[in-house]
Amino acid sequence: QVQLVESGGGLVQAGGSLRLSCTASGRTFSGYRLGWFRQAPGKEREFVAGIERWSISSTVYSDSVKGRFTISRDNAKNTVYLQMNGLKPEDMGVYYCAADPSGTIRSSEYTYWGQGTQVTVSS
Repeated sequence: QVQLVESGGGLVQAGGSLRLSCTASGRTFSGYRLGWFRQAPGKEREFVAGIERWSISSTVYSDSVKGRFTISRDNAKNTVYLQMNGLKPEDMGVYYCAADPSGTIRSSEYTYWGQGTQVTVSS
């Protein structure tokens, strides 16, 4: 099965940028739909961004991050990225990557989850 490990979180000033990475184990990475979620303290986990399986470049974003965040993948490195620009205090939370071997970016469910990486935005 797939194991996911996030990295790249940390403390950044409002308006700054961070690049999150998520590296996966397994031989079938290119066949997995990938997504990023986040959870603020005391809040429910919410969808942030998703990217399609294989080499298809289709992506989808939540309205709150559209135009500021970019999801991408490098199948040769078994890695998915989340480039976050123009960070706001409301972007704070634990960010999780997720993977699923089926469906499309329009699907809401994911099978595999990473342990998360903390993003803190100061104002």
